Amino acid sequence: MSEHAPFIIDIAGLSLSKTDRRRLKHPLTGGVTLFARNWKDRQQLSALCAEIKSLRQDLLICVDHEGGRVQRFRTDGFTHLPPMHALGDAWIKDQLAATNAATACGYVLGAELRACGVDLSFTPVLDLDYGESGVIGDRAFGRDPRVVTLLAKSLMHGLLQSGMRNCGKHFPGHGFVKADSHTAIPVDHRSLKKILADDAAPYEWLNTTLSSVMPAHVIYPKVDARPAGFSSKWLNFILRSQLGFGGAIFSDDLSMAGARLIDGRAVSYTEAAVTALNAGCDMVLLCNQSVGDGKPVDELLDGMAEALVKGQWEALEASELRRLDLLPNTPAHEWDELMVHPAYMHALGLLP
Repeated sequence: MSEHAPFIIDIAGLSLSKTDRRRLKHPLTGGVTLFARNWKDRQQLSALCAEIKSLRQDLLICVDHEGGRVQRFRTDGFTHLPPMHALGDAWIKDQLAATNAATACGYVLGAELRACGVDLSFTPVLDLDYGESGVIGDRAFGRDPRVVTLLAKSLMHGLLQSGMRNCGKHFPGHGFVKADSHTAIPVDHRSLKKILADDAAPYEWLNTTLSSVMPAHVIYPKVDARPAGFSSKWLNFILRSQLGFGGAIFSDDLSMAGARLIDGRAVSYTEAAVTALNAGCDMVLLCNQSVGDGKPVDELLDGMAEALVKGQWEALEASELRRLDLLPNTPAHEWDELMVHPAYMHALGLLP
């Protein structure tokens, strides 16, 4: 069986079921992503993360925890983080104070999650705010790619101080299209030159800083007929070769409507995952499929094991090393210790 564990799956409840344990022990499972349904309070979250790590220390525990409306844990002491657009607004008033606030935001975000056992938040959003996208909106720092880059870099500095890596999303840019890829397949008709000059520019400017990247479930027909996350041209030729990115690439959630229409036809989760890995993704997410009978999760793991034996995708050591590199390598503060830590208290006072 593979030495490469590319799948990030989810779990149904507040603790691990027997079925969850079996799936998380599967050699192709590399991590778990948490949702609000997996949250009751800090004690429960910490116990859940410890339970996951007791199965395999190398499992990567992830969450979408950006601030604003995308923040999974909001009670029992978790700081209500501002949407990233608030940092963009602060930039207009005082640029240097805004970058400092962004670092404080990243530190608080990362330190609170790590105190409960979470390894990685899928943040920051590098999309540009064109004022058109409802799904991006105030999740973006702003419209100017230079401002987005500097605020994101400052936020990532704060995450690094907390011992957490980062994930820039959604490459090469989701902000220009109106459609929501959770429910539709957005199409961006702009030229490659235009996209590289604006939306994708932060990825090149941050190629020494980004730990991981998540591509958009968006089709850019002037570049490739496939969505970016299924396109070797976007991932290998443009992101890696042209823009110089060397970190991990996650697919966005394969259960989204924009994820399983490839070359104009609907495909299975297994075919979508094979396509994503062959296009250059190191890891593939399948979310919200463990609720109910969870058959799609089992079908994916079984289907991908079979596809590996048949040579339909290759287990890459480089991809596994990138996954392992996302795990924190410094000890986290306990929650009570963090609450009185001078750096944390200072950071709280700088949030917008």
